[in-house]
Amino acid sequence: MTLQQATDKMEQAGVHPRAIEVFAHYYRELESGATGLIPEDEVAPVVDVPHIDDQDVAQPDLQAAMSQTVVLKLNGGLGTSMGMDRAKSLLEVRPGHSFLDIIVGQIRHARSTYNAKLPLLLMNSFHTRDDSLAALAGYPDLEVDGLGLDFLQNQEPKLLVDDLSPVQWPDDPALEWCPPGHGDLYTALEVSGLLDKLLAAGYRYASMSNSDNLGASPDPRVAAWFAASGAPYAAEVCRRTPADVKGGHLVRRCSDGQLVLRDTAQIPEADLAAAQDMDTHPYFHTNNLWFDLRALRDTLTERAGVLGLALIRNRKTVDPSDPASPAVYQIETAAGSAVQVFHGARAIEVDRSRFRPVKTTDDLLVLRSDVYELGEDFILTQRAQQPLVELDSDYYKFIADFDQRIPHPPSLVGAQSLSVRGDWTFEAGVTVRGRVRIEGDEQPRIVAPGTELDDVVLDGAAVDGPSAP
Repeated sequence: MTLQQATDKMEQAGVHPRAIEVFAHYYRELESGATGLIPEDEVAPVVDVPHIDDQDVAQPDLQAAMSQTVVLKLNGGLGTSMGMDRAKSLLEVRPGHSFLDIIVGQIRHARSTYNAKLPLLLMNSFHTRDDSLAALAGYPDLEVDGLGLDFLQNQEPKLLVDDLSPVQWPDDPALEWCPPGHGDLYTALEVSGLLDKLLAAGYRYASMSNSDNLGASPDPRVAAWFAASGAPYAAEVCRRTPADVKGGHLVRRCSDGQLVLRDTAQIPEADLAAAQDMDTHPYFHTNNLWFDLRALRDTLTERAGVLGLALIRNRKTVDPSDPASPAVYQIETAAGSAVQVFHGARAIEVDRSRFRPVKTTDDLLVLRSDVYELGEDFILTQRAQQPLVELDSDYYKFIADFDQRIPHPPSLVGAQSLSVRGDWTFEAGVTVRGRVRIEGDEQPRIVAPGTELDDVVLDGAAVDGPSAP
């Protein structure tokens, strides 16, 4: 009965019937007690992944592959964890350039270099569509082949943990709904009609990545490797560092040898230590994906639209800002879990430069700093070792507070680490070298213009007045 209530609600909201069928499939899994957990003793590590630098790709193959490729960007996030209320991709990351501006620059440069149409399509949510399309209106040459510039992610009801019925929240009915995770990409491509349009227009391959990962620029070498491989699907992976142990990674299912993506939320607590061991599992999943559009269409047809991706049972509260509001489940899937659907799926190791996500203002500060340089091709080049940045979340977590306190990013090109505790505002011309720790409290203080901090602990209590030396 509760499933019927949920599907009735989706029908009334105008959700596509195919998307409702997909939701019903995962609802039944949730109802049967599925957790989506992948224990360590049921999988084997993935090792010895080939590196893209070692692949022999002929120059003519680069243009041929790029001419058949479409670029998909996951663009449904609002950046709420950073205090934003609009598309995260509209955030300025370099002077005068947002994520979207840089993505467009990368696309246009690749088109010119390889004489390829290379369509760009955003998977937007209802919350991000209008603002994102308004931003792209400044690029009238961007759309090709009448494909548009985006398609919409589906929506589904949040389910009460107590009985799995769709939650009712009259105070803000919009909070009754959630996206189905970025695994909805494949369903949304199909129900929007874009999959058929792309194939009819002669496109064969799709490159997918997050819009906040500017490292995932159109790469002709990976495109040519994927086209030559004949694989239906491939995932880009990188070597793990201590900063990556909590991310998703590929494993092989012992029962059939199939590649499977194991996300952090799918690891049993007892297996966390083994799953995070870099020697055992040396690669992490970048969420940069490649798939054959024909293989996707054929598989969707064979499975009546239900790919059967791994379930992610995400427990939240109906109002994320109110921990006392009712507990709900959000049924989600990850786009990367499609690796388990396609026999012959591959993995390719890529350089770390293809993974530069911005999840926090810590990441944003490094990206805005002189550690990176934005070239004429709109590729970000790393000029120095990326420092570890840790900003006090009480004062820098939200973008408005961050911008107020750090209007001028300090020079970090010579820094190994920067830790800031307390309420500090950075004036222009600050330079950080080596390991720097800045200590303070709730009293506002200033790092004065032109300050050079070189392997130092700056203690606010020792500062005479509100300014640092």
